[in-house]
Amino acid sequence: MSTDLVAALGFVALFALMLLRVPVGMAMGLVGVVGYSYVVGVWPALKLVGQTSLRTVSDYTFGVIPMFMLMGALVTVSGVSRELFKAANSMIGHLRGGLGVATVLACGGFAAISGSSVATAATFSSVAYPEMRRFKYPQSFSTGVIAAGGTLGAMLPPSTVLAVYAILTEQDIGKLFMAGIVPGLLAIAMYVITIAIIVRVRPDWLPRGELRSWAERSADLKNVWAPVLLFVFVIGGLYGGFFTPTEAGGVGASGAFLLGLARKRLDRAKIREALLSATRTAAAVFTVLIGALLFGYFLTVTQTPQKITDFLAHLGLGRYGILLVLMLMYLLLGCLMDAMAMIILTVPIVFPVITALGFDPIWFGIVIVMTVELGLIHPPVGMNVFVIKSVVHDVSFATIFRGVAPFIVTDLLRLAIIIAFPMLALWLPSHM
Repeated sequence: MSTDLVAALGFVALFALMLLRVPVGMAMGLVGVVGYSYVVGVWPALKLVGQTSLRTVSDYTFGVIPMFMLMGALVTVSGVSRELFKAANSMIGHLRGGLGVATVLACGGFAAISGSSVATAATFSSVAYPEMRRFKYPQSFSTGVIAAGGTLGAMLPPSTVLAVYAILTEQDIGKLFMAGIVPGLLAIAMYVITIAIIVRVRPDWLPRGELRSWAERSADLKNVWAPVLLFVFVIGGLYGGFFTPTEAGGVGASGAFLLGLARKRLDRAKIREALLSATRTAAAVFTVLIGALLFGYFLTVTQTPQKITDFLAHLGLGRYGILLVLMLMYLLLGCLMDAMAMIILTVPIVFPVITALGFDPIWFGIVIVMTVELGLIHPPVGMNVFVIKSVVHDVSFATIFRGVAPFIVTDLLRLAIIIAFPMLALWLPSHM
């Protein structure tokens, strides 16, 4: 059997296992080991399993993932999300559509220290949604703005998805984190503009919130000093070269813990909850990573990436034509799997194509994560939509997708801007 046929059967088997609801990491690992053993031999394949698993869980560089996850878990149980939303709501909630803008700003602030899109969407479904409904905001808009705001967790540092991309492609994690800042801020700005346009087109659709006194606003703003300090300290240290990414994760987790204790927001039960949450999530990510690495070895011995690169190069589409094809592929995959699975499954195949075409790998990391963000909110799957539905039971999937539609258009426009102007993503990393 030729290696091309073996590779094709491997992909068929992989998707079949995923359709049977086998966890993605397990499916990739199983197909990778079986395929590698067929091409190279059983004993080398079994040896590869042990070496890959041990190297992945003990590699110092990979420690950045559980550390930032622990920081995000500690921040979540400390109630920071509620403080961020309350502060933003105090300042602009009285404006028409202001609660929507406050939700976007608070999502951005929370995403900048949690690093998880799903956690951001789940948290603000319980924090922001009841407040918007209390002031008679439509269900579609309320859930749509939370779903869109949740995607900021995949872009703003520390982003787990960006860290995994960096590990898979052997890029500098710190530079990728810095590269996500400007596109992340652009996303927040464009979401706010989208809400402003909705208010302009339908002025009576989004009501005003409660007007707070300046004393209340000042008090609410004072409560957000801790997350701001934590973000500035961690990301500033990373940008200034004082920390490696793994050290920054450790400093961030320690800082979140100490700030939570100092502010009396952490007790034994909450600390235990944070530790368990971070451990479960990290274990799931490492399982997928190990499976992806095993599957990557299988692709290497069958020379699949090189053959795909040669095939695309001879299509005559040009650099940006091939990039468009890849982006469309990611949008389609967004209908089938979550963001992390998409990154881990496809990057070992796609990355050689991108480097052969001469695209900057840091810039492409931002583009691919932005495209993956769309998969979190566009139908028919939309992981963030499912998360919101699991928290808000009285709203239909159709209502949430209808509310998120304007933000999907905004994301497509932002993606086009980043592709047209790569320096928006590369300017900060170039100064590190």
